[in-house]
Amino acid sequence: MKIWVLIGAIFGVALVLVHVRSAYAHHAFGAEFDPNRPVLLKGPVTRVEWINPHTWIHLETTKADGKKEVWMVEGGTPNSLLRRGLKRDTIQPGQAIIVDGYQAKDRSNRANGRDVTLADGRKFFMGSSGTGAPYDAPGKEQRK
Repeated sequence: MKIWVLIGAIFGVALVLVHVRSAYAHHAFGAEFDPNRPVLLKGPVTRVEWINPHTWIHLETTKADGKKEVWMVEGGTPNSLLRRGLKRDTIQPGQAIIVDGYQAKDRSNRANGRDVTLADGRKFFMGSSGTGAPYDAPGKEQRK
């Protein structure tokens, strides 16, 4: 009987540790991004990371003074983007895109992407629903 109690306790601790790790890895929008700092980024893609728990698109933008900046844009999980019609090869390095999103709270060149518009005009919602981001579900009112 004691062995089953011990096995149950070990299993319970392992289960808690798995959930804590998952919660830490997947953050809410408000933990890192500022809803009051909308950004509109335009430029060629330099790199795409199709990894869990979030996809990342890196793109080079040109500031008003002509200086180049590379931005990292966080998207939803690969699975959520697949369900919306994006595939691994939809966005490629060198391809010009437009990203509508929100800058990181630390004012770095990181953003949470809401929408990505491809050169051919196709537009995809790239966020994760239910994260607390402004208008985080397609079809809701857009920013003015």
